[in-house]
Amino acid sequence: MFFADHYQHFFRPLTGKYREQVVECLRLLYERLYTAKADYGESLAREQILEIFSEALTRAPQLDSDDGPEDAIRPKSPGAKEHRFRNLREQAVWVLNSLVEFGWLEKQVDSATLVATYPFSRRGRLFTQPLVEVNSTRVRTRHRNTRNTLNALEAFASRGEIHDLIDAWEYSERIVADFTDMIAELEERKRELVREVEAQLLVQQATDEFFSFMESRFQPDLAIRLSADSVEKHRDAIGRVIARIRRKDKAQKAEWERRLRQLLPELVEEGRSLLWWMLDTIEDRMRRACEVKLPALRHALHGFTKRADIIIRQLSYLHSQSEGAFTDLCQQLGENPERDELLSHLGQQLGSFQLRLFDPRQTQLWQRQRRQPVNTRVEEEQPLGEDNRREILLQQMLDQAFNFNSRDLRDYLQKALGSGRRINSRELPLDNARDLLAMSHALEAAAVSQGGGPRVAVEFTGETASNDYFDQFDEYYLELKDSD
Repeated sequence: MFFADHYQHFFRPLTGKYREQVVECLRLLYERLYTAKADYGESLAREQILEIFSEALTRAPQLDSDDGPEDAIRPKSPGAKEHRFRNLREQAVWVLNSLVEFGWLEKQVDSATLVATYPFSRRGRLFTQPLVEVNSTRVRTRHRNTRNTLNALEAFASRGEIHDLIDAWEYSERIVADFTDMIAELEERKRELVREVEAQLLVQQATDEFFSFMESRFQPDLAIRLSADSVEKHRDAIGRVIARIRRKDKAQKAEWERRLRQLLPELVEEGRSLLWWMLDTIEDRMRRACEVKLPALRHALHGFTKRADIIIRQLSYLHSQSEGAFTDLCQQLGENPERDELLSHLGQQLGSFQLRLFDPRQTQLWQRQRRQPVNTRVEEEQPLGEDNRREILLQQMLDQAFNFNSRDLRDYLQKALGSGRRINSRELPLDNARDLLAMSHALEAAAVSQGGGPRVAVEFTGETASNDYFDQFDEYYLELKDSD
């Protein structure tokens, strides 16, 4: 259970009119203990924590109290009457005691020096971290999770270290979570932009807010997420690595399965391979990120930029017209006691006036295309002359004479080898023109034999030879292997 022991009222310090000040105390203490400002060789004593809380109480505002059921359940702790603090130190002591009492901080006493220190409890640190990150201006490099997933999978495929697979599985989970956080942030910023404009109608402030977001969040994070670290860019590479892992030998995969079941016993289910489940989960997360989250992020970014553009244009127009002659004329017409008569008279004058303008977006210039002339005349068939028929016949005979396929080559080699298995290129028979053509293609026998049947090996002797038809050709042996 979460609300057990002294965690029963864990969130009690974050209620009441001092809730914002308590949150600021937690933020400053967290920065002092766990960020670049921390001195890891020193533990904060009570006086140092009270100084940090006093600074935080000075910064944060005091909110209005509801004076309702909240006061009825207020614990009877030191300084329970929150409105009677005489100074900042007394309020800081009350904040410290409240955080210790409800489980945010722990009191640890050194048995040798009897000095008390107040570190965060595990739950207090985990819940304080998002409070710090909400208002943090530091850019987090969350856009590397896709590349981290790919790198961890490649390391696992090459070295076989099971912790690399677990890291890739966790990184893939953060990919979807980061997309969800970014979409929620864009929607929140869009609502804040509208809210600020409705409240103040300041063009410069709305413009500054928009460009501040584009410089501080879009360029360092969103732009990289949509380009260098795009899930679409790395999805195929991750799929290839996963396929390579699946093709590993069975003994290696069985060892990985055994190690996973030892490290993650809470994920083991009867009849399910934990290795296969993790690989399938990574592929499914990449698919969802590409097909669902990335289009949703682009849609949210488009909606935010479009809303900002509309608001800035509208405010600019209102600002430019606020001091114009048209606005003054409308104001004078509204204050004129004869307003109705003037508008009626103006309506009668404009009643017969009609203005029609062409919409340039609906107007297209068509280019006339010249149609190719088609000859539809019916002509009588002219008989071929004797010379034309002879030319066509000779061309067909020439094409057939030099048409040589793999079947002809196999028949020639079969006749040349006879009952033997090895023949020299000098001994290839040349009885007719077809044999001469087959001898010129004899080296192709090795490639032809790859399609099935006996395999022909070619072995060059390094010497040359000649005959009545070739001035020079390479000498080689054709040997039949694996023959039935």
